[in-house]
Amino acid sequence: MNDEHAFSTRAIHAGQEFDPTTGAVVPPIYMTSTFVQDGIGGFRGGYEYARGGNPTRDSLQALLASLEGGAHAYSFASGLAAEDTLLRAALAPGDHIMMGNDVYGGTHRLVNRVHVPWGVTLSTVDMSDVDAVRATIRPGTTKVLWVETPSNPLMKISDIAALAGIAHEHDVLVVVDNTFASPYLQQPLSLGADVVMHSTTKYIGGHSDVLGGALVLNDDALAEKVGFLQFAVGAVSSPMDAWLTVRGIKTLAVRAERHSSNALAIASALVGHPQLDAVYYPGLDTHPGHDIAAKQMRAFGGMLSVAVSAGAAAARTFAESTTLFQLAESLGGVESLVCYPSMMTHASVRGTELEVPENVVRLSVGIEDVDDLLADVLQALERF
Repeated sequence: MNDEHAFSTRAIHAGQEFDPTTGAVVPPIYMTSTFVQDGIGGFRGGYEYARGGNPTRDSLQALLASLEGGAHAYSFASGLAAEDTLLRAALAPGDHIMMGNDVYGGTHRLVNRVHVPWGVTLSTVDMSDVDAVRATIRPGTTKVLWVETPSNPLMKISDIAALAGIAHEHDVLVVVDNTFASPYLQQPLSLGADVVMHSTTKYIGGHSDVLGGALVLNDDALAEKVGFLQFAVGAVSSPMDAWLTVRGIKTLAVRAERHSSNALAIASALVGHPQLDAVYYPGLDTHPGHDIAAKQMRAFGGMLSVAVSAGAAAARTFAESTTLFQLAESLGGVESLVCYPSMMTHASVRGTELEVPENVVRLSVGIEDVDDLLADVLQALERF
C-alpha cells in the first residue's frame, strides 16, 4: 500500500491485502489463541500466541498507523486500556501529568484514582489557554501533556501545534485524544503531537458494535515500551473486535462527512433557540475555538452540546424526550445518541473542578436524515 494515496483509499486498502490462498477480498478473521510451530521457536510469520500477535490485529494496527501518519500503532481492548498502557510506559512515581479541566471523566478517573495513588501528580488546566498551560508546566517533573480536542463535552478547542511547541521546550510528551475528531478530520502527529490516542469504539468503529482503543506514535523507544506492555499486561483487542473495527474504518471518510454536515446544520438551527443558553459546536463562527478548529480540522465533527436555559430538571427532560436520539452513553455511531453528562459519562467528576454543568446535554449526531434529526430535537425542546 502506498502511503501517498489519499485517506479514503488507504482506509480501504492499507493492511488489507487479499487472502493469498483463496483470493478472498476481505482477509479472514484469525480466531485462534495459539499457532503451530515448525520446531521449537520456529514461528510461522512470527506468530506464537494470540496475546503477543494475531494477523487480524496486525492488519488493524497497520491500517491505523497509515491513517494517522505514524510509524507504530497498537490496538487494545478499550480506549482506557490504551490510555493506561501509555501512562505506564511514559510515567513513573514522582512524575507530573497535565490534563484539560474538562477532560473526559473516565480519563481523569484513571489518572486520579489509579495513577495518582501510585505516585504520579496531576494538574488540570484550560488547554485552550496557552499561557495557562505554559505556567502550569513543572520543568523537569512534568512528563505528559494530555490534550483532548474537541473536548468532551464542552467542545473546547486546543491549538495542538502551539501546545506541542511549549511542551517540547521542556521535553514533555504531547498526547492527543483524537476520539471526537477521528483521523479523517484531524492529524495530531502532523501538528507536532507525539502520541495519538483513540477510543476506537467511537467514530473509528462507527457502528456501536465493538469496544476498542488504539495508540499511534513515531518514537521507536516509546513504541518498544508500549509494545512490551501490550504483550505483558495483555489488554489486547480480540480478533473479532479488530476485524469489526477494520470493517468500520472503510466507511470512516463518508461517515465523518455526513456526521459533520448534520451536526453543523443542527447546531446552526439551534443558535438563538429560546430554551437554550448556549450551543457548543466548533463549526459555529461564534465558537471561541472556531478559527483554530478550522485550521487543524478537515471539518468540525458530529458532536455538539447545548446548555438548557431552565436548568438541570429541564435538561434531563430534554435528554429523556428525544426519540431518534437514543439516550445512551458512548458516541460516534451511525445512529444518533443523546447523553446527560453530569449523571452519565462524567458522573465520576461531580464535585470537582471538572464537573459538567447540570444544564448541559450532549448530542452525538448520526448519519440519519438531518431534517428528521432536527425535528426530533425541536420537539424535545418543547417538552418543558
